[in-house]
Amino acid sequence: MCGVLGIIAAGGGRVSVTEPQAVAMRDRMVHRGPDGAGLWQSPGVLLGHRRLAVIDLSETGHQPMRGARARSAIVYNGELYNDAEVRAFLRERGTSFRGPCDTETVLAAVDRLGHEAMGRLRGMYAFGHVDLDAGVVTLARDPLGVKPLYYAIAQPSGTGGRPELVFASEIQAILAHPAISVLPDIPVVSAYLTTIRTTLGPRTLFAGVRAVLPGEWIEFDYSGPDFRLKHHDWWSTTDAAASESGDVGLDVVSRVRASVTDSVRRHLRADVPTSCLLSGGLDSSIICDIAARVGREESHPRLSTYCSGAAEDLSADGDFAHARRMAALLDSGHTEAPVTRAMFAERWAALVTGSGLPLSTPNEVAINQVARTLRADGKVVTLSGEGADELFAGYDIPLTAAARHVASLAGCQQGEWRRVGGGFQLDSSAWIARNAKPTILNEPVWVGLEDDQALTSFYRDEFERVSGQRDDGDPLQAHLRFVRRINLAGLLLRLDSATMLESVEGRTPFADQAVATLGESLAMSEKFDASIASDVTIGGTLPEHRAGQSRTKIALRRAFADRIPMDVLRRPKASFPLPFQEWVGDSAGVLRQSEFARSLFTTAAIETVASQPRELWQLAWPMVNIAMWGRRWWG
Repeated sequence: MCGVLGIIAAGGGRVSVTEPQAVAMRDRMVHRGPDGAGLWQSPGVLLGHRRLAVIDLSETGHQPMRGARARSAIVYNGELYNDAEVRAFLRERGTSFRGPCDTETVLAAVDRLGHEAMGRLRGMYAFGHVDLDAGVVTLARDPLGVKPLYYAIAQPSGTGGRPELVFASEIQAILAHPAISVLPDIPVVSAYLTTIRTTLGPRTLFAGVRAVLPGEWIEFDYSGPDFRLKHHDWWSTTDAAASESGDVGLDVVSRVRASVTDSVRRHLRADVPTSCLLSGGLDSSIICDIAARVGREESHPRLSTYCSGAAEDLSADGDFAHARRMAALLDSGHTEAPVTRAMFAERWAALVTGSGLPLSTPNEVAINQVARTLRADGKVVTLSGEGADELFAGYDIPLTAAARHVASLAGCQQGEWRRVGGGFQLDSSAWIARNAKPTILNEPVWVGLEDDQALTSFYRDEFERVSGQRDDGDPLQAHLRFVRRINLAGLLLRLDSATMLESVEGRTPFADQAVATLGESLAMSEKFDASIASDVTIGGTLPEHRAGQSRTKIALRRAFADRIPMDVLRRPKASFPLPFQEWVGDSAGVLRQSEFARSLFTTAAIETVASQPRELWQLAWPMVNIAMWGRRWWG
């Protein structure tokens, strides 16, 4: 499925948007699914949807979908990976189904179970559910945040002062509402310059537009003259360790292997052709190995794998070479989707225009190119490796730095690491450091930001929150949990945007809540070992007696050590890398051309970065992205 849209008038009043305007809003969701675009309207409610049919290609899966008693409706984006189990549970309680589409399962679950449904759904999803009798809209997003969902409150003129809730899976559709102004949220723009993430908690780059957080569901009571909100959080109401699925009597390695294998098997369910992204690294190789085995067991067509990267990468140790060797072992039909320097510049600008947002990471271009290639080959679904690093501790350098940071606080008062952890995470991974901003941002902009208070406060509060979710006695677990909460959401948004622009559904077997709860339950020593020399994952080689070991993703490597070649087990982390430091300068001219950039950045900063983009790539990447984004919306 591709995109959801909803407009709800408080008090059940008339929705101000006309049908042509609603069609225009829906069409701003640039995903182009083949069938099933639809609108549905009831007093005070208008729902729209664009569908990329993956499960049940018939009309019974089209949306918006009405409930069995026609007193509820849903628009839903995603896939349910425990559809059979949820249906069996509901059938035992008297629910019948018209067809096999998982949209109907989600609708029936929310209708019948209410809040309890959120604890039973396993999948990637973003949906808006309307209870017409109660006058309540529920917006919900899956626990890992694989699928995005945004909302805003509009105040149309001529509707008796009644506000309207507008929600969509793309911000562009919300901004197409005639009563919503397109304005930047400058504190979030500043946060992007440091973090290259397009949200800051629930805030987005656009003033007044909010994101539903991963694992959050929000009830909007629209029965009165104003909306009344209730927020709920999956991570706060669910004990991650207790909710881990699988046989806890097994050893750690067996549990990891069983959980990941089960997740890949579930993610392969589709009524359309599927494929896998293969970079030749550990995570994608594990997914492709399992997918190939499942395919042979179930007589599926030969596995199709795809790799992208810089066209000029001809090295024997690059992604293309490793992916070819792994594809040969798997006997997959393998395709390469190289990115040239000229293509990078063209596609970068096109992606900012198409998504309406700046890019987070340069390899978003490579992901988009590989999605375009596999879609041209007739593939609609692809599996990708996002999530393994955040759940099983795959980031060597950041975790080593965090371990040293924690050690440096050993003599401080108890709990000090919780108070300063957010600031450490912010500064240690900054693109544009906070202390550099007074020379980069125009003085009125910087003064208005009050020393980046919104950014620093969010990181401080969020770290304290996640560190208090579970008392596991190891501060490094809190740092990894923080990375999962912040970093993973950005990577998943990158994957969703880059693939869905080509009408491809990207699925992430590692970023699955059952796998996530297993990873959360493991001791840090089962994921990361600071005692092993750090050069293991920075290009060094392992002594023979330590063959197959690493300081990162220990349990994951051990779980698949008998299936994955040694050179992959030992390989440093890589994911469709591009030499963007060399290429970023080709687009740096937009800094001088963008009026929006001039309103933010000092003339000296613009000239310095535009003249030396290669040397100042950490400044150039976020600044050029913001300039492109500003040009997209404000000329």
